[in-house]
Amino acid sequence: MNKLMNLSKRYALFCAVALFALSCSNDSDDNDQDFEFTQAEVKTILETDGVSSVADSVISELYMGNSAKSTKNEECYSATYNDTGFNVTFNNCVLNGTENVNGTLNIVYATENESASFTATYTDFYVGEIKINGTRSFTLGGNSEGNSISFSVTSDMTLTLADDSVIAENGTQTLGFVFGQSLAESVFTVSGNWTLLLDGNTYKVVVGTTLEGNLGCGYLNKGIMTVDKNGLAVAIDFGDGSCDDKATVTYPDGTTEDISLKD
Repeated sequence: MNKLMNLSKRYALFCAVALFALSCSNDSDDNDQDFEFTQAEVKTILETDGVSSVADSVISELYMGNSAKSTKNEECYSATYNDTGFNVTFNNCVLNGTENVNGTLNIVYATENESASFTATYTDFYVGEIKINGTRSFTLGGNSEGNSISFSVTSDMTLTLADDSVIAENGTQTLGFVFGQSLAESVFTVSGNWTLLLDGNTYKVVVGTTLEGNLGCGYLNKGIMTVDKNGLAVAIDFGDGSCDDKATVTYPDGTTEDISLKD
């Protein structure tokens, strides 16, 4: 969760995407009392998007600097541009303190609307020993005053971990950021619905009340999302805006449990 503190760097707001990969429905059965949504599960799910988002800040940097025909960053990565997008190849890059990044991304610009949109295709793209395949499509926006920015990110991708286990992610998250006069007044938001397949479990995420946080607090502190884990429903309430590391899980039988959002 402390990764949220890096949101002020370029488009590092993308890192917030997987901080909240959970979901919910109204299903229940006679075995509800045996259903548990663990803190360990939350932490594992929260890490998922952090892997793919390692390259996102570089993608945005290259996207904004696409007037050049090619560019290099200290031999760490190189990019070649064309009329429809660009290709960027990473060679043992260490980005924002991550493990070495290797592989090639293909980025294609959208042409059917006036918004800044593009799709990144990952083909056997590695962050350390984690392999990424699939696509992430980005649509960027903001307001005329220039004090806010928003991102819609649609993912259809798989992550293969070092132990050969696979995480699949599909769906759309919309991320927003409003720049304030102070850290506490600079607010980020998360909404959308998406699905994760992880360790034989299916997590369907629906954000019912937009999730919010601010840069003065290292955690989400407002909003509710619902979680359907293999057909059993929980609701995750991040609070009333007060800064703490707690979220409340409500189970199908109405019982509640506080969990920590700390790393």
